[in-house]
Amino acid sequence: MGYLPVILAAIATFAFGAAYYMALSKPWMEASGIKTGPDGKPEGESAVPYAVSLVMILLVAGMMRHTFVLSDIDTVGKGFISGLGIGAFFISPWIFINTGYSMRPWKLAVIDSGYATFGCAVMGTVLMLF
Repeated sequence: MGYLPVILAAIATFAFGAAYYMALSKPWMEASGIKTGPDGKPEGESAVPYAVSLVMILLVAGMMRHTFVLSDIDTVGKGFISGLGIGAFFISPWIFINTGYSMRPWKLAVIDSGYATFGCAVMGTVLMLF
């Protein structure tokens, strides 16, 4: 397994997530119940969730690459569709399950599932570019 495609796919997915959540920051913070200060930024913000997210995205990219190799997914188109499917049909349902049992707003699950679905599509695409 090549490490460079995994690292690049993780970075691309993390960057997509930054743009995605910046665009949806207000509805996401409302749905998640995060308290904000007068400046609109979350109170007590820490770098830890960002670091943990990057490590977790790296793990997903590594496993996605491994799965793609075993499944003969070898084109950018197949990588995009397979990534989209992984996000939509593997990850998003778990997000909805966790959201439901934690009694959090469904809007939060929709926003987070959007990132899972399209982030995995970005990841699958980048993996197949290299």
